Parts: sequence; C-alpha cells; structure tokens
Amino acid sequence: MKKTHQRTAPASRSHRARATSDAVAILEGMIKDDPKTRELADEATVNAMVAKLIYEAREKAGLTQRQLADLVGTKQPAIARLEDCDYEGHSLTMLQRIANALDRRLEIRLAPAKRLLQRA
Repeated sequence: MKKTHQRTAPASRSHRARATSDAVAILEGMIKDDPKTRELADEATVNAMVAKLIYEAREKAGLTQRQLADLVGTKQPAIARLEDCDYEGHSLTMLQRIANALDRRLEIRLAPAKRLLQRA
C-alpha cells in the first residue's frame, strides 16, 4: 500500500513568534537588565558615534585622512584609529583639534540616561 503524506500549511505569521532582523531590537533583548552588559553597550555606542562623527565631518570637508592629519598635526594612522568604531581612546583635546581643523565647534553635553528616566 502506498502511503500518502498530507502537507500541513505553515502556521500563519500571526500564530508564530515574530522574529526580527532589527539589530538594535536584538541587542536590547540580549542586554535586558544586565547592568554590566548595558554599560559595555553604552560605551560601544558612544565610541561608534564619535568615530562616525569624525568620519562624516572629514568626508563633508572633502578631506582624506592624511589631509586631516596634516591639518591637526598628527599622522594618518591616528585619524584612522579615531574613525574606528572600536577605538576607545578619544580625547577631548584631539576632538577639539579636529573641530578646529574642520572649522567646526565641538559641543559636549550631559543628557539624562534613559534608564534613569524610566525609574523616576
């Protein structure tokens, strides 16, 4: 006797757990309420933001890393490090020198942390 297999339709999207490909949502789910992991993620976010800020300002000025380095009084590898999102050695002095070289003003502010606002 020939056995027939019945195929069942896959569960509709509304019945399945919704998967996400949003990297931020995935990371938030992994971090949850772990203070140490949150601290590391916050530091990484700041480093990435500073690197992106420098890169975008340099690109907008139409400069190469070498040209910016010459204006700042440093070497090209130093600018490359500053534009690396994993670099943790940003200094206010260097950021100010870059701002001056790009005819920009460096602004720094302290903003309330979201998690502190949530507790209030």
